[in-house]
Amino acid sequence: MSRTRRRQTTLRAPYLRRVWLDRSRVEDWEAYPFCLPVFRDEFDQSFDAAVTIIVGENGSGKSTILEGIAGLAGFASTGGRKGFQEVDGGGIEISGDELSSALRAAWVPKVTDGWFFRAETFFSIARYLDRSAVDAAHAMEGVFGASVQEAPDYLSFSHGEGFLVFFEERCQKQGIYIFDEPESALSPARQMDFLKLLHRMDLSGNCQVIMATHAPLLMAYPNAQLLRLGKYGLEPVTLEQTDHYRVMREFCDDPRGFVEATLGE
Repeated sequence: MSRTRRRQTTLRAPYLRRVWLDRSRVEDWEAYPFCLPVFRDEFDQSFDAAVTIIVGENGSGKSTILEGIAGLAGFASTGGRKGFQEVDGGGIEISGDELSSALRAAWVPKVTDGWFFRAETFFSIARYLDRSAVDAAHAMEGVFGASVQEAPDYLSFSHGEGFLVFFEERCQKQGIYIFDEPESALSPARQMDFLKLLHRMDLSGNCQVIMATHAPLLMAYPNAQLLRLGKYGLEPVTLEQTDHYRVMREFCDDPRGFVEATLGE
């Protein structure tokens, strides 16, 4: 049986234009994640740029929203691409499946190639990819001159280097890319490298990125739609209006005084 080739669109990102909560699909408003303030009123979010960045405090629901969107694209809740098998979540709480079943989406057109990156499950996915690559190399060895040594080995890199190699290899084709705190293992210099990759993805016109981050350096990406998740839901915000930027600015202005004041509280 021949495989059907996925057609690429000539339209530019963003492809996912709008996500909203269908309240008729929610059975229990006291259950998580529907009890979160962001879902208390109407949840209806448009995506107006190829790169959307969501900021907010821990526990506000950023990761849950990303999980829900990933589910709409057909990605596994624990990370990966469409058709990728679930990996061990390492005990992390997954609530995106419940949310995605209650979400509706508007796509122009629907593009479900791409990747859902979760820092918590990166090593489980990397281990799976490494094993798959080695198995494939063994199968091809002696046929087309491939060797096991040529197979990628993400786990041989440091945490941050592994992230970047992974991003460079898998996050530049046409698709939708969802990043949940990609900065978690990246030094400031590596975050700058990630910004450069983000810029290439943006310039290609083929990639839609939806990302949650705590890193002001990533929030500063100039072409992004920056949204803050607070008690009133998602709202447009400037970098300078975020708590993350304010705290870092106060620290940089007077590092010693800032730390002493914090410890004295």
